[in-house]
Amino acid sequence: LILREQKRFTSVWTQTLLAPVVTAILFLTVFSFVLANRKIQVGDFSYTLFIAPGILTLTIMQNSFANTSSSLLISKVQGNIIDTLVAPLRPFEVVIGYMVGGILRGLFVSLVILLIIFPFIGLFPKYPLILVAFIFVASAKLSLLGIVAGIVSQKFDHMQAIVNFVITPLSFLSGTFYSINSLPALLGLITSYNPIFFLIDGVRFGCLGYSEGDPFRNFVFSIIFCAMLISLCTYWITIGYKLKE
Repeated sequence: LILREQKRFTSVWTQTLLAPVVTAILFLTVFSFVLANRKIQVGDFSYTLFIAPGILTLTIMQNSFANTSSSLLISKVQGNIIDTLVAPLRPFEVVIGYMVGGILRGLFVSLVILLIIFPFIGLFPKYPLILVAFIFVASAKLSLLGIVAGIVSQKFDHMQAIVNFVITPLSFLSGTFYSINSLPALLGLITSYNPIFFLIDGVRFGCLGYSEGDPFRNFVFSIIFCAMLISLCTYWITIGYKLKE
């Protein structure tokens, strides 16, 4: 199952790996050029360096989510999800198989960005091990959310609604392009408990050594959230929730 999921995105690498990297480059280029003359600083860092970890995390999340959600939904629409359900795999193993496939796609994309884009802008991770840990957790969390979305969606309209009204708002309102310290107190407090903020702030800490929350709390909460999602997905696959209809 892991190999199948891996082949799904490597066989169309220009769409699944190259395109996200180009998008990340465009984000950084546009924001850097637009704000270059304003010399905006966040802490001790230029605006370009500040948003780079956020864009990295955003790219990882989008790809990990897309890998698992599209795989499940396409299998349901085409009617071949039964091939996965009747395979000699426990429900927990099915969840892990899909999740690892999404993690691999997230890791592939992040590796390209770290090796090509970050050196170009002069960003070298301050805490590489912490960065790798948060990249892995970010890929896992969004892969699991993709499984949830793939299970509950019955058609592509449902999936697009989840992306438009849940994933995208949470992603863009999580400190990707701005410091949450610049928000009013109440909004800053709400944002600090955004599960996507945990990931972006953790990746930013691994890259810059700068965070606006507690990196340890962010990591622990993210692990707990992943464990809850694994349990939920395993239960849904066990009972065939919206999979056997």
